[in-house]
Amino acid sequence: MPDVNSLISFAIASVALLVIPGPAVIYIINRSVASGRSIGLASVLGLELGTFMHVLAATVGLSAILATSQSAFNIVKYLGASYLVLIGLRTILRQPQTMNAATGSITKTQAFRQGFVINTLNPKIALFFLSFLPQFIDPNKASNALQSLLLGAVFVTCGFITDGIYALTASSLRETLLKGKALPFIQRYVAGVVFVLLGVMAASAKIS
Repeated sequence: MPDVNSLISFAIASVALLVIPGPAVIYIINRSVASGRSIGLASVLGLELGTFMHVLAATVGLSAILATSQSAFNIVKYLGASYLVLIGLRTILRQPQTMNAATGSITKTQAFRQGFVINTLNPKIALFFLSFLPQFIDPNKASNALQSLLLGAVFVTCGFITDGIYALTASSLRETLLKGKALPFIQRYVAGVVFVLLGVMAASAKIS
């Protein structure tokens, strides 16, 4: 396994990357503001489990396929993009509902499932691990696979912490929005447009 210094360096590098807002953070903020803390945290759990799927893939070498095969990359990319656009359109078309501080637009199970699918079908995460993990793996150690799995677990743990902070911070704005008439608009139109835009962003991803 990696030594302590390598693990600490990797954790610091991971946090530095994770705190930069990207599509996953936008998704978390969107869900947390629109549907509350529990939904936001359920989304975080789903996203991190989806990320861990890429850790497992990188550990067994499957990520290399996405890095070298344009066809495989495009298949995963467009599946993920289509899912995001579908969520966005369904959100926009959903009829407005009466809201209070205890209700949300989706269930925790739905939020978890959406987060899981979104990150699992994000080929950029696979390419990220393929390029990021080897920098911290010592080829002289006994098991490269075990090192990869451990480093990936550290990254997912850091991601859960940073994304959880985003979820808690964003959901703290929910009650303020509930006092006015902004939340139903955010839940339906802003959230829907955000998901569609995330789908377009995912579809434009390229192997770098």
